[in-house]
Amino acid sequence: MADITPLLADRWSPHAFDATHVISDEQVELLLEAARWAPSAMNRQPWSFVVGVRDSDTFARLRTAVSGYSDWALDASTLVLGAYENAGTDPDYALYDLGQAVAHMSVQAEALGLHVRQFATFDHAGAAREFGIAAPWRPIIMAAIGLPAPGQKPEGALHERGCSGLSVSVAG
Repeated sequence: MADITPLLADRWSPHAFDATHVISDEQVELLLEAARWAPSAMNRQPWSFVVGVRDSDTFARLRTAVSGYSDWALDASTLVLGAYENAGTDPDYALYDLGQAVAHMSVQAEALGLHVRQFATFDHAGAAREFGIAAPWRPIIMAAIGLPAPGQKPEGALHERGCSGLSVSVAG
């Protein structure tokens, strides 16, 4: 059996970020472009992102939603807020689609030598108010993006990092 691509096998989520790293505009554009290429049900692309690069007004506004919840993320080069649009149908695949977009963004970050840590511990209502996000849209996830802080290392091989084994059921 072939190994998975190093872009996936080598990916890990740091617990701390390098507060001196500066992300380029080109890198941010590539991350968003990768998300745009994610598949979505009926090609709805029901996601939207608010991107704040450190020292920008948007980063400061995102920071207020993160402070006191996920303070480790505040040294990241970029904070990204992901929201999805509920279609009002059952089933609604928008959450799945947003997850795909963020996964694509994460793999692109790895290709650029960056790291992503996704998190949901932030002030959801405060972020919605701050950025005027209202139904049918809902902020659901944030991502911290940048370089790991000095001394941060992956926690070991894939199986040592707490990844569960593959479970497959085949019905015939």
